Amino acid sequence: MISFLRYWLPLLLWMLVIFGASADPQSIAHTSRFLVPILRWFDPDVSQETIDAVRWVVRKGAHMTEYAVLAWLAWRVLRKPIRRDPRPWSWRTAAVALAAAVLYAATDEFHQSFVRGRTGSPVDVGIDTFGSAMGLLFLWVIYRRRPTNVS
Repeated sequence: MISFLRYWLPLLLWMLVIFGASADPQSIAHTSRFLVPILRWFDPDVSQETIDAVRWVVRKGAHMTEYAVLAWLAWRVLRKPIRRDPRPWSWRTAAVALAAAVLYAATDEFHQSFVRGRTGSPVDVGIDTFGSAMGLLFLWVIYRRRPTNVS
């Protein structure tokens, strides 16, 4: 039970967060609600094209970030890391975590194709995949830099 609470529950809750966000047909409106006033504060004459471009960058950056977190959480479930873990980095574990994140991204985009006002996009799956890979690469860099405490 402790293993479930420590490793599986965060992953499942994060998957629910992603699912809930993809079920929101007004997600662009939510982004615009806080982004447009900020942009207009910096430049009251900001063009609609600039607003659209910044909104696209923010939304796709959010995609990459949420899937970087998902891949990390999937890696945690598979690896079950411990403090001062002496085990070497496993590319196989990272590959399985990446595959799980990509599969979830594909099912998420498929789900969005059924939500009124949303569309499923293979481009978004690619962006999510890139975010997942970057999250795991970041984790690998951190993992490599940790001191090895092998007795």
